Formats: sequence, C-alpha cells, structure tokens
Amino acid sequence: MANETESAGQRIQSQLSSLAVLPLDTAETAPASLRNRYDIAIDAIKSYIIQKKLSPGDPLPNEATLCEELSVSRSSVREAVRKLEALHIVKVIHGKGIFVGDLSLEPLVETLSFRTIVNQDANLTKLRDVIQVRRILDLGVAQQVVDAMEGTPRPDLEKLVRHMEKQAKKHTTFLEQDIEFHSRLFDETHNEVLKQLAHSLWLVHMAVLPQLGLTVSENLGTAAASHNNMLQAAIAGDVDAYRDAVVEHYKPIEGILNSYLG
Repeated sequence: MANETESAGQRIQSQLSSLAVLPLDTAETAPASLRNRYDIAIDAIKSYIIQKKLSPGDPLPNEATLCEELSVSRSSVREAVRKLEALHIVKVIHGKGIFVGDLSLEPLVETLSFRTIVNQDANLTKLRDVIQVRRILDLGVAQQVVDAMEGTPRPDLEKLVRHMEKQAKKHTTFLEQDIEFHSRLFDETHNEVLKQLAHSLWLVHMAVLPQLGLTVSENLGTAAASHNNMLQAAIAGDVDAYRDAVVEHYKPIEGILNSYLG
C-alpha cells in the first residue's frame, strides 16, 4: 500500500513538475493538430500563477509583459485570458489589470446544470445522479458535523428550521433557507472544497428542477421536519439519528424521480 501511495504521489508530482517547466517558446511553432497555441498560453499562465505562488486577488502582469515573459503572441494571451476568466482562474478589471480569480466552482454549476437539462431523454437520470452525490456528501460529513455541534445550541439554525416549518404549512417553498441551512452545516467541516462542491450541487439541483417541470418537494412538511431532525440529532451528538434524518430529507425528491423513471 505504501508503494502504491508513493507511486501515486510521484505521478502527481511529475505532472506538476511538467506544468511548471512547460516549454513556453513552442507556443507559436507547435502544429495546430498537436496543440492549440491558445491552450499552450492557458497552461503557461496557469504555470506562471503556480511558479509565483499567487493567490486569488493577486495581480498578474499586463498583456505586454505576459507576452514577453511567456514567449507567446498578444492574441494568444488575450484569448487565454478570456478563457481563464470564464473558469474564474483569472479576473480582468477594466482600467486596473488582470488578477488571479476567485477559483470558485461556479463554472461547474453552469456546466452541470446545462448537462442535466440538455438531454431530454436522460435528464431525469442525471438529476438523480446529482441528488445521489448530494446525499453521499451529506452522509459522509455526518460525523464531523455531529462532533462539531454536539451540546451546542444553534439559534441561527433553529430560526431557519422554524421558517421552513411555517412555509411548509402554507405550502410555500423555502429554497433560500434550505441552502443556508446546509451551507452552515458544511461550515462545520472547515473544508472549503467540500463546502463549495456541496453548494454547487445544491444550486444545480435547484436550477434544474423548474426546467424539468418538477416541484421542489413532494411533501414540504417532511422536508422541513427532516431539517429539524438533523439539527436536533447533531446537537444531541447522535450520528445515527443524524444520518437517518439525512436519508429522510432526500426521500421526497427521490420518490418523485423514481416515479418518473420507474
């Protein structure tokens, strides 16, 4: 097992090293069939950010300087920056310059949302896949959440639950409070990647449902109650009850999808 781990680590290190020493002077001579010069410029800019140990918000050189330092044409740099901005890797502020972007997962939300909607024959199956991943994440962090919240009153989450219960009685959805509730639970993990991924999947879920003509929940009361059960189980330190509440939370939407898909 140790050798396998070491081998995997060596492969990752090798990939990072190859990126860091990318032969930038080939940008203008590499055959288009082998590598698009814009893609080379993209890798060069990413390599620059890694080499300089830059962080979100840090400034990058202007176009002219990037052309000189990366040995690529201005048109290549301009196109690379445009593509990297779409991925939130860089950010262009007109009149100020180019900066390292926030590196958020927002592009993932856009891609997954479109991917889930675009294929009319398989979109419900893809939505079920998204929901399954959400449930796996919620179950996977159960122990961390319970350990962090055990014995600690959470009036902020109680307030969200009460609002959801009131909305459910009026047969009104509570999307904003639902997102906020799960976001605060994932805050307890102190894992930024998990938090962003969970939030992104939630946004995909909510973005897709209206497009498919599905309601948010088959039973709003069940959804509201499951949130309260998750909260009370976490405060009580009961991880099994917490996981049971998570499963109950997903039953309504899973029931809807299963009825359509058979």
